Amino acid sequence: MRTGHPAAGAARATTRVVSLVPSLTEAVAVSTPPGTLVGVTDWCTHPADLGGAARIGGTKNPDTAAVVALRPDVVLANEEENRAVDLDALRAAGLDVLVTEVRTLDQAFAELVRVLAACGVRDRPGWLDAAEAAWAAVIPEAVVASLEAGPVRETEPGAIGETAPGTAHETAHETVAGTGPGTASGGRPRTAVVPVWRRPWMVLGRDTFAGDLLARLGVRNLYAGHPERYPRVPLDELLAAGPDLVVLPDEPYRFTRDDGPEAFPKAAAALVDGRHLTWYGPSLAEAPASLARALRAAHR
Repeated sequence: MRTGHPAAGAARATTRVVSLVPSLTEAVAVSTPPGTLVGVTDWCTHPADLGGAARIGGTKNPDTAAVVALRPDVVLANEEENRAVDLDALRAAGLDVLVTEVRTLDQAFAELVRVLAACGVRDRPGWLDAAEAAWAAVIPEAVVASLEAGPVRETEPGAIGETAPGTAHETAHETVAGTGPGTASGGRPRTAVVPVWRRPWMVLGRDTFAGDLLARLGVRNLYAGHPERYPRVPLDELLAAGPDLVVLPDEPYRFTRDDGPEAFPKAAAALVDGRHLTWYGPSLAEAPASLARALRAAHR
């Protein structure tokens, strides 16, 4: 079911959009009339109903001929998710390709405004206001203090990054804004390594969107100063860095309770929702509460 349907006149029905970025697919789908999205990648999973948009391959290997055949008014891409050679081929075929760069939360919000405008959206969607408000309420010291209070019981809503229905705003207010118990200020930032792949191990390095979100939650990425954005780092080096936490998302590599935490026996392991950590779109409204709960639930 399509959610967040725009008010009448929010977008031009004639705009035809192909999205090569799952995050942007979701943002466009919930902000425009049915039929706006005419093509999406195989990795575009949200929302569940994409209105019959054609599948045009992966983010790294789209069928450029199929994209051209869809006659889009604009193709949405990202400098990290998509290959320059594919985008060049689309431009050579005469298509308008909008390439986003998202390395911080502020940049994400600015790019979302630009993308939606390019898709014909005239009225600012409510989810964007909600996302900005949710992140504006974050107090990093409060999240750090809640980490120092110890892990939550796994029977509590949201343990290990899960979101219980109807609790997102309440938990965001209590855990992130720091108005609930165990949120006294003064805690030091938690140091962390953030693997995104295994065999070989790859972690977040410098200038990453996910790293910026974690920093806003009081988590200091030990490899934020690395010259590469996603460096390959041997496991023994990761262990020698002595992180307080290992943050393990379920995408792009699907880390689980049984696959990932055992490699870091001296660090608390936080299993987080990869969509909330790496996607920029409507999920940003839920992300601070979801991530804070997962960090709070970190366990050894």
